[in-house]
Amino acid sequence: MQKKDFETVLEALKRAKLKSTAAIKDFLSELDEKSELSALKGKRLTARARLKALFDEGTFVETGAFIKRRPTEFDAGAAAVDDFEGVITGYGAVDGRLVFAFAEDYYRAHGAMGEAHAKKICELYDMAVKNGAPVVGIFDSCGAYVMEGVTALAGYGQIMSAVSSASGVIPQIAVIAGTCAGSAAVAASMFDITIVSEADGKYYVNSDNKETPVASVTAEDEITAIAKAKELLSLLPSNNCEGSVRVDAPSKLICDLSFIENGGYTAGNVIGKLIDSNSYQALSAGYGDEIVVTLAPIGGIVSMIVATDPSVNGGALTPAAARKAAHYISFADSFNIPVVTLVDTVGLPTSDSGETQYASELAKLAASYASASCPKVTVVTGQAYGTAYTVLGSKSVGADIALALSTAKIGAMNAESAVALLWDDKFDGADDPAARRAELVAEWNASFGSAVEAAYKGQIDDVIPEEETRARIASCLEMLSMKNAGEAGRRHANLPL
Repeated sequence: MQKKDFETVLEALKRAKLKSTAAIKDFLSELDEKSELSALKGKRLTARARLKALFDEGTFVETGAFIKRRPTEFDAGAAAVDDFEGVITGYGAVDGRLVFAFAEDYYRAHGAMGEAHAKKICELYDMAVKNGAPVVGIFDSCGAYVMEGVTALAGYGQIMSAVSSASGVIPQIAVIAGTCAGSAAVAASMFDITIVSEADGKYYVNSDNKETPVASVTAEDEITAIAKAKELLSLLPSNNCEGSVRVDAPSKLICDLSFIENGGYTAGNVIGKLIDSNSYQALSAGYGDEIVVTLAPIGGIVSMIVATDPSVNGGALTPAAARKAAHYISFADSFNIPVVTLVDTVGLPTSDSGETQYASELAKLAASYASASCPKVTVVTGQAYGTAYTVLGSKSVGADIALALSTAKIGAMNAESAVALLWDDKFDGADDPAARRAELVAEWNASFGSAVEAAYKGQIDDVIPEEETRARIASCLEMLSMKNAGEAGRRHANLPL
């Protein structure tokens, strides 16, 4: 806050002739509620203003309002700690659904982490898990309260433990509205989704290396970040028992994907034709962009869409792309969100990416598909060869339904490589080797690399016209909506008459 802003607040306090600490607190709280204090502070909002932006009007209920740090011999006196904690916790409604949230406040003890700060957050988590409702954490803190020493550090550990225990039980969204460094950055990275404000968000582990961890979403400022958090909450179930979210779906499901055959398209072009909404939010954009991941409804059922992007490095399955896909598939499976995979890739990258690391990342991707019990639908829209075909949601790694467009090409290797390796003798005596090569490539694609050939062998369930893609995916998702990964229980078989 600028000096003149402090002077404005002080003048207001003088005019009010307030003497007691309690009266000053009430006065500042009233200013805060009216957003007058927030206006003085510029773009950086107070915790209460942040929560007001998150929750439906009039629904927020604060918890642990009187919990505060205990004074120590290092404090000048009780008045030094007779203040609000640097975090506000509570619950309310977001679009009519129960949500729990905490918001750190740089203007209250600089949001410093201490024993009482951690206690408020951990108790909030206990309530959220018991009630099966999501948690939104808004981070903005200068770090640990150093006077508490190891106790403050233990507070970070307790929060990490609470976040870990809730992982896969309730959705967790972190909003990086201000400073989130060191242990706080570690805790925020444990959330399912992280949203960073580009205006004031400072998200790093240590001051010597301020490289920002991979964020799920970036936003222009903290208000936009909170709005994005609300949008994502609307697409997520409240807990792991609720099942995938349904929204109103348009009646017409025919789509135009004719541009795929001509090439030169992006994953966004395809996703835009398949989803019900007019737009979508790409998750972790800027990282492993050979694969685009988003949450969006298809036929009214919100799904995690994992699509290779042929416009970025040919959609090659790089280590970063594989890591990103595996992370979000695991997240989707935690909450039984269907996974829709769209495949058009040149395969594995030709550059050296470190063989050991690369194999590990591909293994994680394959394991995420194989272990996921949520509904899984895969559509091969273009090329799918070799290892990339196998690990990108093929039937062999657990896809419930695998479809392919009639123009798709599937096989152990692409036709050009196969002809060069296996049909070299067929070039003997050719007057025009280039023309002969083109004939052989076409023959290979028709005989060994077509979607129909893969369907003959049971690895593709159906070869479909491109205009039916959206309708077929929607039909598969509806059919799989009652999928039960466990064995159906029964008392006994029915006796014949």
